[in-house]
Formats: sequence, structure tokens, C-alpha cells
Amino acid sequence: MSTSSSPTSTQRFLAWSVHAFTASGLLSGFMAILAINEHDWSGAMLWLLLCLFIDGIDGTFARLWNVKEVLPHVDGKMIDYVIDFATYAIIPAYFFYQAEMVWEEWRLPCTFLILMVSALYYGLDGMVSDDLYFIGFPVMWNIAILFLFFILDFPPAGNVAYIVILAILHFVPIKFPYPSRATSYRWLTIGVTVLLIASLVVLLLQYPERNEILRWVAILSAIYFGWIGIWATWIKKD
Repeated sequence: MSTSSSPTSTQRFLAWSVHAFTASGLLSGFMAILAINEHDWSGAMLWLLLCLFIDGIDGTFARLWNVKEVLPHVDGKMIDYVIDFATYAIIPAYFFYQAEMVWEEWRLPCTFLILMVSALYYGLDGMVSDDLYFIGFPVMWNIAILFLFFILDFPPAGNVAYIVILAILHFVPIKFPYPSRATSYRWLTIGVTVLLIASLVVLLLQYPERNEILRWVAILSAIYFGWIGIWATWIKKD
């Protein structure tokens, strides 16, 4: 779109539609809170996966319809940050607290740890590297807590260790894949991401029954992302 011409009504409508679509992630997040209050654990995580889906594709529409140029006075990135922090940190932390996955005396400290490290991570410069990897474990406690509750079978001590290790990894300079913007093994990474999300959705829909094949699909997908992080950090040659 030429910078010398004014946006048309259609262009403005499409641009506002993208921002509304992004903002709808907060509505999905609120539905997750309601589900948590009802102890509908699988429902809550399905709502949080919907948030993840919205966050994963809204940028494509924003670029397609030149949202920055059409609505330069609206900061879509700030809208995105607000929703991401709610749905990737605050709500998963609330899920963790309510689900009682650790000893009673550890519930609040672990929940506070999730929230504190997430806030501090958001304040770091250079969260994303020039070659489009997250530096340090990204604020994706939605997936981390999903794995902890539905996939892994750790005892309470293991759950505490899991939370502490991921919290530390926020500040360790290890590269973690950024699936939607991957530059290395792009299509493989996108394919594994789709496979992972699909397996998680089915597992959640089947809960409390558990399909062991899909469980291992999810675990092996997570191992793939871990390996890509190790490869990008220590093995890849620039």
C-alpha cells in the first residue's frame, strides 16, 4: 500500500478485524479461568490452546493486510504482549495453583516463582536472537503446565523440580526454537509443531482417558524442540 494514499474503509475494517482477532485471545483466556474454577482441567487447557492458535496466526493476517500501515496509531504488538502474559503466564500459574500438583506448602512459592520469572523475562532485551530463536526458556508456561498435568507422571518433588528448572532456564543463554519464525529446519519444525498441538488437543478431548501413543508423540515432539535448542546453541556453525 502506498504511504501517500489514505487507507480505504475496507482496509481499515480488515486491520481492525486483525486487532479484534488478537484481542479475542483474552476472551479465550477468561474462559480458561472459568474452566479452572470448575476444575474442568482439560477444558481450561483447550481454551489456552485456542489462545496459542490465535497468537500463532494473527501475525500472518497482520502482515497480509498491512495493519501497521493502515492503523499506525494502534500498537498491535502491545495488545499481543498483554494477552500473551495473561495466557502464557498468569492463567497457567493459576491452573498450577488450583490443580494442587505439589505439596500444599509449595503451591504458593512455585506459583509466585512462575509469575516472577515470567515478568522479569519480559523485561529482558534480546529475548529473540537475530536468527530468530528465543534466548532462554520462553514464557510458555501454558505448554509447560499442560505437560506437567496431562503428560508427565512426576511425584510432587519432581513437579517442584520441574518448575524450578524451567524458571532457571529463563535466564540461561540457550536458544529455544521459535516455531512460527523458524529459519533452520523450518518446515520440519512447523510440521512437528502441528503434530504436537494436534496430539495435545486429542489427549485433552479424551481426558481422563489417555492414549499412550499420542502421549509419546507429544513427548518426542518436545524432545525434538529440546534437541533443536541444543543444536542451535552449541553445534550449529554460523
